Amino acid sequence: MDAKVIVRPASSNDVEALAQLHVSTWRETYSELVPKSFFSEKVVDHRRRMWAEWIQDRESDRVIRVAEINGTVEGFAAAGAAMSDPAPRARELYMIYVAKSWHGSGAGQSLLDAVLGEQSAFLWVAKQNPRAHAFYTRNGFKPDGGEQVDPRAEKLVEVRLVR
Repeated sequence: MDAKVIVRPASSNDVEALAQLHVSTWRETYSELVPKSFFSEKVVDHRRRMWAEWIQDRESDRVIRVAEINGTVEGFAAAGAAMSDPAPRARELYMIYVAKSWHGSGAGQSLLDAVLGEQSAFLWVAKQNPRAHAFYTRNGFKPDGGEQVDPRAEKLVEVRLVR
């Protein structure tokens, strides 16, 4: 695990890798909490479209970074103007994922630093993800009582964290 992590802006060349990694990290993290349909080729295709749109959108203040390790995209993060309503902060961390094989490599911390730095922000995290909770606590995030459940995945309860 001594590989060098390179964090850089996402480009249109990363769309396929991002779509595949997005779905595979969800499978690694949430396979017990969401239906198998969340990992289908249809979902990968949806993620391709989403990433292509987000990367091409020059009007947005969205920040998207990838963590490249040994020439392969192994993690990603995105943050920007709050999309959730209500929004306890102006900035929202939309997502941060690193392939399980690279947990502990520093890639997650580098990604968080690249998309948020020390800014005040909020995020949603699975209540059932203690590793993520420990990471966010180390970075100054605390629960504020917000909670939500996606009706398509009723076992996946998300809690809102703020700093």
